[in-house]
Amino acid sequence: MKIARYRYNDAVAFGLLEDSTIRPLEGPLDQLRPVAGAPSIKLSEVRLLAPVIPTKIVAVGVNYRDHAQEMGHQIPAEPLLFLKPPSAVIGPGDQIIHPKQTSRMDYEGELAIVIGKRARKVSAQDAPHYILGYTCFIDVTARDLQRKDVQFTRSKGFDTFAPMGPVIATDVDPTNLQIETRLNGERRQFSRTSQLIFSCYELVSYISHIMTLEPGDVIPTGTPSGVGPMKPGDSIEVEIEKIGCLRCTVAEEL
Repeated sequence: MKIARYRYNDAVAFGLLEDSTIRPLEGPLDQLRPVAGAPSIKLSEVRLLAPVIPTKIVAVGVNYRDHAQEMGHQIPAEPLLFLKPPSAVIGPGDQIIHPKQTSRMDYEGELAIVIGKRARKVSAQDAPHYILGYTCFIDVTARDLQRKDVQFTRSKGFDTFAPMGPVIATDVDPTNLQIETRLNGERRQFSRTSQLIFSCYELVSYISHIMTLEPGDVIPTGTPSGVGPMKPGDSIEVEIEKIGCLRCTVAEEL
């Protein structure tokens, strides 16, 4: 199923996306259930939001073989992790703001894992039991600041630098999904998740042995080759098979 987070009549709720309607859900993230007696809502009457607001975003660098080659990196022996703040999260249709501090802001289209229940020191074999589902993600990066700072906090952490959505797909096999990124309608990235160096289940296990993962936490799994710059006025789309298409526009910081 596909879980959406939406705003309707000034209230925010979770719902089950069914074709062109939303069926309201209630309960904790790992135990969502239909609201008894609640009518479905037309999709056209709601505003889709980022599907979760995580306590943390644990992102993975250099996790596609072709992207490692593109960036001139060796294949890592272990996952390369960095954090993005929850304050960077935006949803489908929102604007990515180009900060004045950077002269180059890049898109990186990614498959993201959404954690469903608390995970601490889990095995790769048990990892699927802790995953709620998967969503589309854009790891926005101020590339010039990344090279200048070495550390990723500033280059990855600006407000609006973590678009995600449009939904969480819960019954998806993440091992061989097609992923495509389009800039102004033109394909810029195209790959399959079978090209990941470290699989989704390996990432959940590895990260959970470092830090406890909470329900709603998000793990972007890395980007394929073809990353490049965006500028104000551009539109960016990340589409992943069986999940959907995340669309955002780029605006200049005022």
